Amino acid sequence: MDSFIDTFQDWYASLTSVISEEVLIAVGVFSVVMFVGTIIAIPIILSRLPTNYFQHDLDHTWMEGYHPLFRQVGLIFKNTVGLIFLLAGMAMLLLPGQGILTMVIGISLLDFPGKRKLEHKLLTQPMVFQAMNAIRDKCSKLPFNPPNTPSP
Repeated sequence: MDSFIDTFQDWYASLTSVISEEVLIAVGVFSVVMFVGTIIAIPIILSRLPTNYFQHDLDHTWMEGYHPLFRQVGLIFKNTVGLIFLLAGMAMLLLPGQGILTMVIGISLLDFPGKRKLEHKLLTQPMVFQAMNAIRDKCSKLPFNPPNTPSP
C-alpha cells in the first residue's frame, strides 16, 4: 500500500511540475459539475422529447408560431446549449460522465448540415439507443421509435 501512495505522490509531483495545482483543481471541479449536471439534465431532456423525435422523415420546427425575433433568439440559445453539451460530451469521453449520450443530446440541439446523418449513425449503435430508452423507461416514458434512414 505504501508503494502505491509513493507512486501516486511521485506522479502527482511530476504532474504539478507541468500543470499548476489551480488548473488541476479547476479541471476536477469542472469534471464533477459536468458529471452531476448531466446526470440531472439527460433524463429531463430525454423524457421531454417525443417518441418520434428521431424519425428523420418528420420535420421538427423549433418554436413554430412564435414571433420571428423570439424564434431567432430561441435558435441561438438552443444552438449554444447544444454546443455546450457537445463539448462537454467530448470532454466526458476522457473525464467521468455520460459522454456519448451527452454528445447525442448536443447534436440533436444543434442545427448544421449533415446533422441527421450523424444522429442516425450514433443512434443506430445498439448500446446508445438502448441506454436512451432505458433512461426513458426509468422516467415512465414510452421508448423512442427507431430512427429512419435520413433522406439525402
